[in-house]
Amino acid sequence: MRLYLASRSPRRRELLHQIGIDFDTVVFRHGMRADLETDETPLDNEDPVAYVERIARSKAVHGLKIVEERRLPLRPVLAADTTLELDGEIIGKPLDMADATHILKRLSGRTHRVLTGVAINHLGRIAYVLSTSEVRFRVIDDAEIRHYVMSGEPMDKAGAYGIQGRAGLFVEHLAGSYTGVMGLPVCETGELLKKFGFRPL
Repeated sequence: MRLYLASRSPRRRELLHQIGIDFDTVVFRHGMRADLETDETPLDNEDPVAYVERIARSKAVHGLKIVEERRLPLRPVLAADTTLELDGEIIGKPLDMADATHILKRLSGRTHRVLTGVAINHLGRIAYVLSTSEVRFRVIDDAEIRHYVMSGEPMDKAGAYGIQGRAGLFVEHLAGSYTGVMGLPVCETGELLKKFGFRPL
């Protein structure tokens, strides 16, 4: 069985391959021609848990719409969204290098939550699951932050870091799902896929 992955993320592609799921990719437009349906701008005073669910579900709905418009074979569409929560605030992808630096300074020496929502849309039914992890960073000095930001790694990642990359050096403690922090919690995703007849592995 195959599904559609509504994501550009190479991490999510790798993790689906890891659990033996075959898929084709549905790509959303971004930049100046970005799809309004997948706009990740938080609503005023939006709760982080509600935000990540709204975005994941929106991506799954729009992904299926693209499949139908292109008259592709109907299969389940899997979408996900990852965000960080610190002091009740949603922290998404950095706007630029200065923003990435600011975010990493805020995370230094503190614990934050990583929320990854996964939604599957198929035959008029959407199933959703949330993975919540707590990550504590050691104190990071300014030189480390500067070198990390200059590497370019933080720029397309929620919270300005990728745990599977160089930022693994910053993580002092993790409680939850390592793959959820990467962007696709494989345990929860596998259980969700079973509801649609998939048998990972």
